[in-house]
Amino acid sequence: MFKEFQVNKANPNEYRIVEAEAKALGDGEVRLEIDQFAFTANNLTYAAAGDSLGYWQFFPALDNADKSWGIIPVWAFADVVESNNDAVPVGDRLYGYFPPATSLVIAPSHISDNALVDNIQHRQKLPPLYNRYNRVLADSKYNRSTDAARILLAPLHMTSFCIWDQLKSNNYYNAEQVIIVSASSKTSLGLAYGLSTDDNAPSVVALTSSRNVDFVSGLGLYQETISYDSLAKTLQNKPSVVIDMAGSATVKADIQNKLGDNLNYYISVGITHWEDLDGGAFAKEANPEKHEMFFAPSYILERMKEWGPSEFDKRSSGFVIGAAMATFGWMTIDERNGLDGLAELYPAACKGTVPPSTGVVIKM
Repeated sequence: MFKEFQVNKANPNEYRIVEAEAKALGDGEVRLEIDQFAFTANNLTYAAAGDSLGYWQFFPALDNADKSWGIIPVWAFADVVESNNDAVPVGDRLYGYFPPATSLVIAPSHISDNALVDNIQHRQKLPPLYNRYNRVLADSKYNRSTDAARILLAPLHMTSFCIWDQLKSNNYYNAEQVIIVSASSKTSLGLAYGLSTDDNAPSVVALTSSRNVDFVSGLGLYQETISYDSLAKTLQNKPSVVIDMAGSATVKADIQNKLGDNLNYYISVGITHWEDLDGGAFAKEANPEKHEMFFAPSYILERMKEWGPSEFDKRSSGFVIGAAMATFGWMTIDERNGLDGLAELYPAACKGTVPPSTGVVIKM
């Protein structure tokens, strides 16, 4: 029996678990049994941007005649339990992009010792990096004890690396301060780590909720920590670049009102505050030359073309390892059992009440 976790596209607070008979494999296909996956604020960004950035298209929902239900992608490890492909045997283990489900059928192509690509038809027009899976057993250094850290942090810190690289490449947009909105998020902390290693970076200001101020300020990654409700009073009005992981219309308006012409550039990345979603985060801006919606897969592809894949891997992997070492030590892993465990946690994730020091792993 196959099960998957679905959310209502129009109202992601609403969810359900759907069961169906597992489909038979076609020629060349393999069945992956999902072992464990992470669920973070980043997954809520996938839901909020499901239509505009195409996240609903990766894993079409079952029992969905009116197309009202969608599947939020997750980062996971899975094992091959059935195979019609001699190059991908039963027992192989993959890391990559999966549905929150009991299993996934893929059509492997471009198979190497270290990786493969899912060539299933409906994914062909989607960002190729999301269709690539690492064959982790080929890595002599692979250790299952690091699985939780990898699924929780590696995808987020890769985005952190890309934002850090863009800021550096643009001389921090001539800003005197970098303002990070939703500073307690794991992507924000990875970015703050990168900025802390760069002597040329401006001062880094954390914006966060009142309940997270003590946690964020205690990390030592930010020069200043400000709560959203004290932003207008406390934030210094000087040339700034903003990295917005929240997408809150209210917070964005407060920043714009405070900084005025000193807002040099605004980069929207995530949507942790999706219930107060800023329509401008994905719509046209009044000053589009000073605003962009950052999409890491596109940035990665451009850098790979410029640097070459091996050089990109070298630079990014060093960053991701360093960021993980700097941030994983304070994290408490909250393991939940199966899709029912995800259902128990999901309302708190939507409300943003999961503590920032907690990393949620769903064990299937």
